[in-house]
Amino acid sequence: MIPFFVQFKCELGQSYAVANAIAEAEIASEIYSTAGDYDLLVKFYVDRTTDIGHFVAEKVQVIPGIKDTHTIITFKAFGPK
Repeated sequence: MIPFFVQFKCELGQSYAVANAIAEAEIASEIYSTAGDYDLLVKFYVDRTTDIGHFVAEKVQVIPGIKDTHTIITFKAFGPK
């Protein structure tokens, strides 16, 4: 599985509705509300054969209340051995 993150800017007053819609769709591993330029940070996992661009466009950006997204593709996770 490949992990990646998406930051979300939501329409005003819609961040909780967007977070709930993502949770109900059961497509995300973790969903966080954030302060700053973005309203939400969401961690996704997809199969290695899945095109991340298509996944974001077809399963994520279609959720009502999303104003903008910023996808972050990760390479390596660091931690204790």
